[in-house]
Amino acid sequence: MKLTKTDKWIILLLLALGVFARVYRFGSAPPGLNQDEAFAAYDAWALLHFGTDSSLHPWPVYLTAWGSGMNALESYLMIPFLALFGVKTWVIRLPQLLLALCALPAAYSVGRRMAGTRSGLCALAALALCPWHIMLSRWALESNMAPNLLLIGLALFCKGLEDGRFLPLSALAYGLALYAYSAIWPVMPLLLGLMLLYARPRLDRWLLTAGLVLAALALPLVGFLAVNYGLIGEFSVGPFSVPKLVEMRAGEISLSNIPENLHNMGRILLFQSDGLKWNSPGRFGLFYPFALPLGLLGLGALVRRLVVSRREKRFDAAVLLLIWLVCGALLSSLISVNVNRMNFLLMPAALTVALGAETLLRLLGRFSRAGAVILLGALLLFFGLFARYYFTDYTDSLHGEFTDGWDQALDAALAHEGTVYVTQALHYPKLLLAAELSPREFNDTVEYERYPAQYLSPLRFGRFVYCEDESPPFDPAGVYVLWNDSPTERFEQAGFLVERFGCFEVLYRAS
Repeated sequence: MKLTKTDKWIILLLLALGVFARVYRFGSAPPGLNQDEAFAAYDAWALLHFGTDSSLHPWPVYLTAWGSGMNALESYLMIPFLALFGVKTWVIRLPQLLLALCALPAAYSVGRRMAGTRSGLCALAALALCPWHIMLSRWALESNMAPNLLLIGLALFCKGLEDGRFLPLSALAYGLALYAYSAIWPVMPLLLGLMLLYARPRLDRWLLTAGLVLAALALPLVGFLAVNYGLIGEFSVGPFSVPKLVEMRAGEISLSNIPENLHNMGRILLFQSDGLKWNSPGRFGLFYPFALPLGLLGLGALVRRLVVSRREKRFDAAVLLLIWLVCGALLSSLISVNVNRMNFLLMPAALTVALGAETLLRLLGRFSRAGAVILLGALLLFFGLFARYYFTDYTDSLHGEFTDGWDQALDAALAHEGTVYVTQALHYPKLLLAAELSPREFNDTVEYERYPAQYLSPLRFGRFVYCEDESPPFDPAGVYVLWNDSPTERFEQAGFLVERFGCFEVLYRAS
């Protein structure tokens, strides 16, 4: 269906607002840096300059960060930006932002194929102005790349059913998603298998090429599982290594915890919050308060369309969304969930809300135009209120969670000679990043509190020694980076100067 002039203006408005919400004050909201962002950045920096990750594995298919590992895709995507612009917060977060922006036209494409132009507009609006997706776009948690890649993969798959040349690109997106979030590995074969079984794309060179692309991306991860379950030893494929982790987090998926996981999943969907400040924007919810009835209406529409599709033996793109939704719910029942961990479900949930809005407008019949104006007006109102809250009170509340001032504090400390005694509130990848310590020097000097462990906690490495804020050891030649409001009287009495940077205070002797 050809776009009207009004449709084009609405698309431009939604894209402009969506881009603004993601790029305004990018790098400073949220303030500081999360520990997983820092580790992804350090590994990217180490690979760029030394060709290994923090544990000296060359170009690993899965990072060995923390001891129990991290997904590698974001670090690899970060490398060219670090090479061009250096280590800065906005640079670290740039790959996440760019991928999230690509997801916006993908949402429109999927929505349009489900129920026409109006459905595409609803899908674009639901994602572009969605608090969950805006927040996800603005900081670099590596697993949050997965829902964007899965949406792009679905958009390309739908396009590939019309033009087979897009199927290998869809396979590429789905394959890369495997490197963004390891928790989705158990359900990806089910998701893709059900999609293929339902859509029955023509078996031709494009589908075969797509299969080869997906297999080529998945096989190193199959090897990674074989290595970490003790079936084979570590090995390399060309320049890439398949490492063995210090400890494998194999217990994260559990059949015995399904009732509790389902309960937690239901609470998050019902209340649109997991209680974690960095995941949930308070009273605005993940999708705004009016999303629940629209989501239930959309879910009902999906089930009805599945029944009609099977009865009439015809393809309906909306069924692909239902398959994703069911697989997301299945995965969320198998793992201990919070908002980040159930991102595989939240993306199709957002699109289901959009389909619910389109269904409501269709049910309104001749009143649909007035209904559309009311829905869009309500969405813009809530978006405006959310944006105002996000960039003021909410961002101000996150200084401690993202350790605002960590980089300035460490730069100030490293400008002085001597051992640097550091608060345990500063996770060690931030120290590695600030000091630009080589992986070799880190591994040669690190002393862990306990080894092996799923989450390694260093006691010391390089110039750094961890200490308690309340009772740091007194070293007259030392430098201290402590949490704000730590007791400093004895140091000041001994001639130390105190400088404050965000959440931290730096103590050092005057030259």
